[in-house]
This record gives sequence, structure tokens and C-alpha cells, in this order.
Amino acid sequence: MGIFNWISNNYIEIFGAVTGILYVFLEIKQNLWLWPVGIITSAVYIWVFFTGKLYADTSLQGYYLVISVLGWYWWIKGAGLRAHGNKSPFGGGEGDVDKKPIPEKLIVHRINLKTGIVLAAVLCVLYFVLWFVLSHLTDSPVPAADSFITSLSIVATWMLARKIYEHWYLWIVVDAFASVLFITRHLYPTVILYIVFCAMSFAGLIEWKKSLTKQ
Repeated sequence: MGIFNWISNNYIEIFGAVTGILYVFLEIKQNLWLWPVGIITSAVYIWVFFTGKLYADTSLQGYYLVISVLGWYWWIKGAGLRAHGNKSPFGGGEGDVDKKPIPEKLIVHRINLKTGIVLAAVLCVLYFVLWFVLSHLTDSPVPAADSFITSLSIVATWMLARKIYEHWYLWIVVDAFASVLFITRHLYPTVILYIVFCAMSFAGLIEWKKSLTKQ
């Protein structure tokens, strides 16, 4: 009866763990459905982390809700528009080309130096702001660790929304670090989830690398 009692007491967290695994699987496959699944997962974990007094992680899930909507839009919209020339049947010169904008697909790409510097600066600012807030304005027992995971996750999720390949490296660090933190907070289904996330992140590196090679 013990296992059934444990499930009944933790069914919300277990449900969030299942949808979280599905989310990462869809992420690896670059499937658009990852975003609505991510919205559901974030909504569940807002409750899980708030009851666990992981306030930065609670705020992070709110951010995930917003970026999931944006990511959904960006993946559908693509990288923007590019001109596409259709030659007129009445002439062959350049002036006869009818240029029509067509959607340009958002593809997996590597981070450039400028974007990397900006994101590194954003990461540092986020960390110190979150650490200050958690240390001075909340009863968080782990302000430094919570701030680190949250700030790195914010940057990684934005990179995912823009299909930047290196976001997988950030997830590996986040998942490994978070697994240890959640053990200390007795969130055991979430610990299992983040260990699975870490393994799946390595799979994501391999799968997205194939997209880079094809391009």
C-alpha cells in the first residue's frame, strides 16, 4: 500500500515529470508540439516548486509559459521573409522578375560571438539579481543554487526558441546541477526527471548535430 499512497500524494509531480520527458523528446525531434506540452508542464511545476519553496524555479516556470508561446510563434513564423523571384512570361530581364516574399524556415544554427557575449552578460545579471532577491526577500534555503539553475535555464530556453544548437550544453549543466539540488528538497520524482533530462540532452546534441551537417 505504501507505493500507492506515495503515488496518490505525488500524482501532480509525477504527471509533470511525464509531460516533461515528452517535452524533451519532442525537442530532440524538433517537433512543434513541444511548445503546447511545455506550457502544460510549466503550469504543473509552478505548483510543485512553489510548495517546495524553490521560488526562483517557480518564477522560471512562469517565464517558460511566456517563452513557450513565443517559441511556438517563432517556429511557425520562421526566421522571417526572403525575396523569391518569379520570371514574367513576357520578358527575361531582371526588371521582369516578380519578387514575392516567402517564409524562411527557422533552422538549427550555431551561436555567433556577439550573441554569445550578450547572453553571457544577461546570465550574470540574472544570477546576481535573483540571488539578491532570494537572499534578502524570501526564506529560500538555497538562494545561490536556485538562482544559478534559474538564470541558466532562462538563457537556454531562449536559445531553444531560436534553434541555437549550443543550448543543449546549457541543459546538461542545468540538469546535472538541478538533480543534486532537488535531492536536498526531497522532490524525488523531479530528481528522476532531471536525470532523464540530462541523458536526453546528450541525445539532443547528437540529433541536432545531424541537422547542422545536412545544412
